[in-house]
Amino acid sequence: LVLTFSRTLPELSGLANSLEEKYGIHCTAQMADASDPVAMDQLFASLDHLDVLVNNAGISYIGLLTDMSIEEWQHIINTNLSSFYTSRLAIPLMLQKHSGRIVNISSVWGNVGASMEVAYSASKGGVNSFTKALAKELAPSNIQVNAISCGVIDTAMNHCLSPEEMNALREEITADRLGQPEEVAKLVLQLIQAPTYLTGQILTIDGGWQ
Repeated sequence: LVLTFSRTLPELSGLANSLEEKYGIHCTAQMADASDPVAMDQLFASLDHLDVLVNNAGISYIGLLTDMSIEEWQHIINTNLSSFYTSRLAIPLMLQKHSGRIVNISSVWGNVGASMEVAYSASKGGVNSFTKALAKELAPSNIQVNAISCGVIDTAMNHCLSPEEMNALREEITADRLGQPEEVAKLVLQLIQAPTYLTGQILTIDGGWQ
């Protein structure tokens, strides 16, 4: 098991150690920016086989499109659509065994779009289309590709919102609460263990919000 993160390696290393102790598996943590194709080449060069790929890299930008710089736009696209960099390297490893699972983490804004989050919405809409198209491409090779469309999940990315904004957002959600990262993780596990006939799907987990 290989865990990657672009900034918080000490925390990730602690998680890797915890997983090794609890489940008796070999787990490593590596700092690698998913938006950097060179870093991805180096990461995958160290792997000789791969069963599952979870593309979970994601950043947001809240603001008017006209206020967004070209560099900011490109950074959002390169990061949130980094599934291209990882999948193109993962697929040859999965083809060796004629099996594999790719799970992409998307967003409800990829389905319906969000004002003030045009770049984020566009990139996540791209993740959804990427998922459906790649699933068709890889189905004959017994490699399943699915995505999880997340609503408001209680992660650091949403901590930029004020308490008032969070309360207003929570009131819109039928479940009357934010989703927890553990709930998304459980759905990832279910997708990994799902029948192989399940592919090309975008599963929404949003507490009935959208």
